Amino acid sequence: MAETWVNAPGSGGSGTGGEQSAGADFHLELSGAGSLRAQLMHALREAVRSGRLAPGTRLPPYRSLAGDLGIARNTVAAAYAELVEEGWLTARQGSGTRVARRTAPLHPGRARGPQRPTRRRLPHDLMPSSPDASAFPRAAWVTSVRAAVAAAPNDAFGVGDPRGRVELREALAEYLARARGVRTEPDRIIVCSGFAHALELLSGVLDGTVAVESYGLAFHRGVLEEAGLRTAPLTVDSYGARIDELPGTGAGAVLLTPAHQFPTGGPLHPDRRTAVIDWARAHGGVLVEDDYDGELRYDRQPVGAVQGLDPDRVVHIGSTSKSLSPALRLGWMVVPGWLVDDVLAVKGPREMWSGVLDQLTLADFITRGAYDRHLRRMRQHYRRRRDLLTDMIAERAPHIRVSGIAAGLHAVLELPRNTEEAALRAARRQGLALEGLHAYRHPDSAVEPRDGLVIGYGTPPDHAFAAALDALCLALPGPPPDDRGPTAHPGRRGLGRRPG
Repeated sequence: MAETWVNAPGSGGSGTGGEQSAGADFHLELSGAGSLRAQLMHALREAVRSGRLAPGTRLPPYRSLAGDLGIARNTVAAAYAELVEEGWLTARQGSGTRVARRTAPLHPGRARGPQRPTRRRLPHDLMPSSPDASAFPRAAWVTSVRAAVAAAPNDAFGVGDPRGRVELREALAEYLARARGVRTEPDRIIVCSGFAHALELLSGVLDGTVAVESYGLAFHRGVLEEAGLRTAPLTVDSYGARIDELPGTGAGAVLLTPAHQFPTGGPLHPDRRTAVIDWARAHGGVLVEDDYDGELRYDRQPVGAVQGLDPDRVVHIGSTSKSLSPALRLGWMVVPGWLVDDVLAVKGPREMWSGVLDQLTLADFITRGAYDRHLRRMRQHYRRRRDLLTDMIAERAPHIRVSGIAAGLHAVLELPRNTEEAALRAARRQGLALEGLHAYRHPDSAVEPRDGLVIGYGTPPDHAFAAALDALCLALPGPPPDDRGPTAHPGRRGLGRRPG
């Protein structure tokens, strides 16, 4: 049995030349009975049949392949010629020998097994809370890639600091202080791959019960619970999470979205921001602040981070998932000094790190001002999107209230009682991908569920946005027979309560 890696040439050069051209590597194994020619033909057929050699792939010249396999050149030439006659390969002067492009399967007699069901992609995507992928600042990012690679010190290409590259931590410390009111130093910033990664790391240093908002991502609750932590829901009303319920949970930590509650859309009331810090100080607790879209406020300056009130009791977490793209897998944790070593011990000496080149690129992107310019542009972009949504709802479904502040990438449409499931079914019939409020409710919450649709207005490209909103309006329920105006709407209950 002979086994080797073979170098298949690129598009340039002759298929019969004597020199091996640079190209892609592929694996061939000569085995079985028969002559070397028969073994080579069998190996090439199997490589094509299995898909390892795709149609159009150019094979090495005779002499190159013969040298790689340690067999005679004439053996390779004969094998190629016979496979050309069988239709497996094609050979043209100046183009070399290539895998044939076939329109039928190479094994028509093979029975096909059951096909895995595929999820149908709906034409209109209003799922929260993805940014507009078409708005990614490609040119500015490429500029920063080039600058970052050119300026990178040699040690950037070796084993680095588990905190993350110092260039990025320094850039983040300056940016977060300026834009989010965060008080920190670079040594207290830990780079991670996003909020979920940060939560996994924190789960390794927390214990007991973590209080969470009664409406939030089930995935985040799952991260905590998989680590052996219990989650206890705090009621969410129009002022945010009910901080006065915290002592009754027995929690040692609380996870909040203070700048823009997800998904209900309101900010944490100033009195409650102060109250959660008072609780943390009195009980030795920790606030985990998910600042997932804190920069994206449209009606006023963004509210500052709660971390600024007490850096020793708050873990502030942010990422580029909403501001740039979730594909970057870049996030950061601003950690109290007394927690840094514990979190780094959970992170480990290597492997669970974000790519260094992406870190250096983001550092350059921030320091050259490109991040601020991009955010200013996107605030205008998403503000127009939200305004179009609210205007269309006001015109075509005035009985539906758009709740939450003008911020982020999503809004909630508050529905009449017991209409959410019917609205979701109608949305699917209209080709709409979206979610209802019930999907975000903590299963242990004692508060009666609210009916609503969570609309992500950031995802569709500009040319598809109006059509998606039109389909949405067609899916919305009509006004209830006993509708007496906005004050009778079930989604408005509790708006007059003072913050607890």
